[in-house]
Amino acid sequence: MKKFMPILLVGIIIIVIIVLFLSLAKKQQMVVIKEGNLMQLPLKMQLHKFQDSDCGMVIDDLTYASQVIAPDGKTWFFHDHGDFVHWLSDKKFEKTAVIWVMSRDTHRWINGRKAYYSLNEITPMGYGFGAYEHNKKGLVDFATMRLKMLRGETMKNPKIRKKLLGK
Repeated sequence: MKKFMPILLVGIIIIVIIVLFLSLAKKQQMVVIKEGNLMQLPLKMQLHKFQDSDCGMVIDDLTYASQVIAPDGKTWFFHDHGDFVHWLSDKKFEKTAVIWVMSRDTHRWINGRKAYYSLNEITPMGYGFGAYEHNKKGLVDFATMRLKMLRGETMKNPKIRKKLLGK
């Protein structure tokens, strides 16, 4: 009996942890993906209820939020524009996906492929890309932002960060 007590105790602890996690997941009902968005329009996002589809963090601010919509209407959510670029890079629908980003200058959802991006902002994941509806000095287009993200030329890279901040 003494040999089985530690095993039984560990088993009970594991069961309690599993039940605790399952009950928390049901209470929060985090949204990672929504289906049926056939109109491919940006969906209303409620803070603290949506989860970033790339890194898994809870979206608690829409300043750098983005949404990616596949041709079949599935919508994924992100809290840093770098996350959607990273996540989308290996998807079959990368070229046909509709991308919506929250604009820093007009504070509304805009087409992510037509947006202009800053390179040196303090963003949730540290990539540094802020989206803007109107072009101004220092901003880059979507293709340039995407390329920089995929090459690792972001504020996360200490050498790039130093260069972007002029230090």
